[in-house]
Amino acid sequence: MNWLELMAKGIFSGAVVVIASEVAKKTAVFGALITSIPIISVLSLTWLYEDTKDTAQVADFAESILWLILPSTLLFILLPYLLRQGWSFENSMLTGITATILAYGIGIFLASSYITSN
Repeated sequence: MNWLELMAKGIFSGAVVVIASEVAKKTAVFGALITSIPIISVLSLTWLYEDTKDTAQVADFAESILWLILPSTLLFILLPYLLRQGWSFENSMLTGITATILAYGIGIFLASSYITSN
């Protein structure tokens, strides 16, 4: 893959993030809708398939994403809760990200154990 293709992918993927954050300024629900759609996963799966044409690799990648969806929800549970408890944005985000990283570690361990046992 050449650098021009990489730049195009990056610009397109980044545009999705910018659009979601701009829409969220107007209405939180529609901004959330855009980001709740697994756009990054869909784009990554598409880019992987386009680059490799390997459906087994795409299937493995999709299954790995599935294993890590649950740990990622921890941030979205903790962040609003802590903010509503009066925590600062920075401390709430740091706590949510830290808890999510720990949950990811557990998720990766479980996914690795499951994938290697099958």
